[in-house]
Amino acid sequence: MAVEELQSIIKRCQILDEQDFKEEDFGLFQLAGQRCLDEGHIDQLLEIIQNEKNKVIIKNMGWNLIGPVVRCLLWNDKEDDKRKYYFQMLDLLVKLCNPKELLLGLLELIEEPSGKQISQIILLLLQPLQTVIQKLHNNKAYSVGLALSTLWSQLSVLPVPYSKEQIQTDDYGLCQCCKALIEFTKPFVEEVMDDKEHSLENEKLKDELLKFCFKSLKCPLLTAQFLEQSEEAGNDPLRYFASEIIGFLSAIGHPFPKVIFNHGRKKRTWDYLEFEEEEDKQLADSMASLAYLVFVQGISIDQLPMVLSPSYLLQFNMGHIEVFLQRTEESVFSKGLDLLENGLLRIEDNSLLHQYLEIKSFLTVPQGLVKIMTLCPIETLRKKSLAMLQLYINKLDSQGKYTLFRCLLNTSNHSGVEAFIIQNIKNQIDISLKRTHNNKWFTGPQLISLLDLVLFLPEGAETDLLQNSDRIMASLNLLRYLVIKDNENDNQTGLWTELGKIENNFLKPLHTGLNMSKAHYEAEIKNSQENSQEVQNSKDLCSVTVGGEEIPNMPPEMQLKVLHSALFTFDLIESVLARVEELIEMKTKSTSEENMG
Repeated sequence: MAVEELQSIIKRCQILDEQDFKEEDFGLFQLAGQRCLDEGHIDQLLEIIQNEKNKVIIKNMGWNLIGPVVRCLLWNDKEDDKRKYYFQMLDLLVKLCNPKELLLGLLELIEEPSGKQISQIILLLLQPLQTVIQKLHNNKAYSVGLALSTLWSQLSVLPVPYSKEQIQTDDYGLCQCCKALIEFTKPFVEEVMDDKEHSLENEKLKDELLKFCFKSLKCPLLTAQFLEQSEEAGNDPLRYFASEIIGFLSAIGHPFPKVIFNHGRKKRTWDYLEFEEEEDKQLADSMASLAYLVFVQGISIDQLPMVLSPSYLLQFNMGHIEVFLQRTEESVFSKGLDLLENGLLRIEDNSLLHQYLEIKSFLTVPQGLVKIMTLCPIETLRKKSLAMLQLYINKLDSQGKYTLFRCLLNTSNHSGVEAFIIQNIKNQIDISLKRTHNNKWFTGPQLISLLDLVLFLPEGAETDLLQNSDRIMASLNLLRYLVIKDNENDNQTGLWTELGKIENNFLKPLHTGLNMSKAHYEAEIKNSQENSQEVQNSKDLCSVTVGGEEIPNMPPEMQLKVLHSALFTFDLIESVLARVEELIEMKTKSTSEENMG
């Protein structure tokens, strides 16, 4: 029945010129063809398509059968004997139908699916799509751009495999699609390379390929993880994809040194204003991804000029590192840590000039490291970030270290980070005091200005000593070191001149704060012990308010442990404070005796 219906439609259309085909003819042809497939009349449908008499009809209407044929290929079992006929039919339709209509029909089919079906349909249709575009001689650049944009949009929603196992299993088919997409794009890249006349259409095609390369650098390559170069790097599909994309850039006249060293300049080397207006955020992500691939993964690094200094390369990459560290995905900001490490390891200690800190990214990057150190839930990345901050400090010259310390003390708002900075200040003072010529940044007036940020309590005696305990202990240890190392008569650090201010701003408020805090916690311990019997009888949880905030509900014995731990911290601070005051007294007394004698 379906075959007769289709033949009837064809017989009616055979006597018409193609411009006389009506819209209802197209619809009836599609419905009848669909029914032929549904009822299994594949041989008869193939005969109709191959019949030379139907050539004009198939050219104009046949593209409507692409969708039904593709759905049969997707839904039918791979062992089904009919599959070879479906493939034969697909090939015939691609060969015979109007390429412009086919292009739109294929792209609509690619846009339809979701989930794991995305990769299935892309892998199925990439070859037909390539064939159709190569048949289009007018507006080829537009067609290539439309196809690549559609393909990228679908691939960008697929999850990027993270581990070696995920890359190997490739559940969503992203790795297979990336490899197939390279093969799809190669002929168009070769077309650009072979054009010696630099025609306008060729320049447009080059522009579309450039956009595709940049989109690919952002997704999937920005979040992609790569296998260790020593282990199976040759079998890493995402690394292969990255290498080919960077190769495409060179092939179309935009080698990566030209691309990345011109990014951020007012006049870029791209030829088309349309590309210049691409969203800055996307371009920044793409450039950061490219920098990581070249400098950390070593892809095409041999194209890089050997004359570039390590400090220049760090300056160039710092903006990209900033882009990475601003992201929240572990797979992305971890690349920022790797790229920073790569740049810093090229530079000698104490050689990075302080003038670099006038560049915004040279201050925002260490602030980004602090965020990872304090907020990231993954311990290995917190430790890596801490190590990178220390490495960065080590590379700066003395004035650079001084400037960075001031910045981080003012912005970190984290007791542990501040303690880390104070320990670094102590180390720099120690180095300075051991030199023949004092370092002006860590002695005298400059140091006193820095100590004003260290030897004080943010809220005086009301400061939360428990929350600030790391910072307070580091400050006391620094003060103890200064009292021991710097004699009052020498006063290299300027400490003894400022001792009165330090006592008023730091030591006295700390005494008062310790007394208040200890009294409060001792009262809470007493209350907790008095109530513990009742709580044990009722087997309820209890809560305790400390410093205006309620400790979460927990068993009484656990709360007592927390309270005693706080008291222990206060005792520790008090013992160091007492030792500092004892040393000050001994030093001043000794100096007075020397002066009298």
